[in-house]
Amino acid sequence: MFGDMMGMMNKIKETQEKVEATKERLKTVSFEEKSSDGLLQITITAAREIKNISIADELLEDKEQLEDYLVLTLNKAIERASEMNEAELAAVAKDGMPDIPGLDMFK
Repeated sequence: MFGDMMGMMNKIKETQEKVEATKERLKTVSFEEKSSDGLLQITITAAREIKNISIADELLEDKEQLEDYLVLTLNKAIERASEMNEAELAAVAKDGMPDIPGLDMFK
């Protein structure tokens, strides 16, 4: 019984370490999200950190339009980063969970 318990505890610790390593790796994974017409471009990491915002000169002429573009494009970028982040972390957690009968958290 205690051997099984120690094995489970080791597996959980191993999983925690993998989750932390995955979080660090996600800080280095970046992608670009663009407005539908390409006038605004956001570079964001999978850890949801904005790295760059590129704005076409024509958007600088209309403050309200620029604000709308920023809100829409940033929200799309954050949603995409969140989906990637959650999927990666869930995969690591599911893979590393000990097999405990009756505990089907990730199915």
